[in-house]
Amino acid sequence: MARDRDSRQDGMQEHVVKIRRCAAVVKGGRRFSFNALVVVGDTRGRVAYGYGKANEVPPAVEKANKDAEARLKRQKRISLRGDTIPHRVIGRYGSSRVIMVPAGPGTGVKAGPGVRDVLTACGIHNILTKVHGSSNPINLVKATIQGLLELRTREDVARLRGVTL
Repeated sequence: MARDRDSRQDGMQEHVVKIRRCAAVVKGGRRFSFNALVVVGDTRGRVAYGYGKANEVPPAVEKANKDAEARLKRQKRISLRGDTIPHRVIGRYGSSRVIMVPAGPGTGVKAGPGVRDVLTACGIHNILTKVHGSSNPINLVKATIQGLLELRTREDVARLRGVTL
């Protein structure tokens, strides 16, 4: 279950998507470490994920948050149409496929846990999604962001085709 932390002063939304525990077997028993997947977005079309590992949960989340903020600086803005996406798009990463379909006002975000966090951090409020293939949260987050980056507005398509609207 994702945990939201909206107490940031810079207006960014932070969602902890997944915290996992890993065990390394050593001579004295098992040594545990943790990794965290965090999604950060400004709710205006910019979103990025971060991944952090540490021996305790809070440092892992802090590292993931730093990683997400660094990626967010390099990330381009996603073209939205109001509070939904302009057209149907499929995001792919590994064997994960995330199908995203625009929805009318009042629909809400119909999505699974990892995909929902990316979409809400991006500022999308009405969308339908379907996941095919792997349901690994890391791959789902990457596939969702990759699909959102493929979105084009009508103006972008007209400019690319060299026609006027």
